[in-house]
Amino acid sequence: MIEKQMILIAQKHLTWIDIVLSLGCNRRTAEDIVQEMYYKIQLKLENGLDIMYNDEINYYYIFKTLKTLFYDLKRKGKNIKMVPIDNLAIIQNDVNYTESYSKIEKELNQMFWYDRKVFEIINEGESIAEFSRKSYIQYYSLYNTYKKVKEKLKKLL
Repeated sequence: MIEKQMILIAQKHLTWIDIVLSLGCNRRTAEDIVQEMYYKIQLKLENGLDIMYNDEINYYYIFKTLKTLFYDLKRKGKNIKMVPIDNLAIIQNDVNYTESYSKIEKELNQMFWYDRKVFEIINEGESIAEFSRKSYIQYYSLYNTYKKVKEKLKKLL
């Protein structure tokens, strides 16, 4: 049922684009808004919304969704910057991970055992608060130790 409704909605893709264009934005932004609308409608359909009205799509609901998304984007517009793909430089990855990992391992092995152990335990996913409760070591002592080791390792990279 959901797939059928989404197919019916997608068949009117150009209509949705035209509606958003009529609100006053460029084609690329209109495409983004329509894609966002598809996502929102899909979530609503999965939660039980019936978008059909007499065996047809409820155009008014789609229009209101598109209009709301457009105004949300317009309201946030001052924070949005579009960068054309043509202007993006190709990013090359020149990082030697093996060398970086060996530097970090060497530095960790040269550290005081307490600093290394605190860093390893927290870095493995243990929260500082939980580690503090289990070890009876003050939270800020663990936090400062972890932060100090992390900053020292960042300088290596």
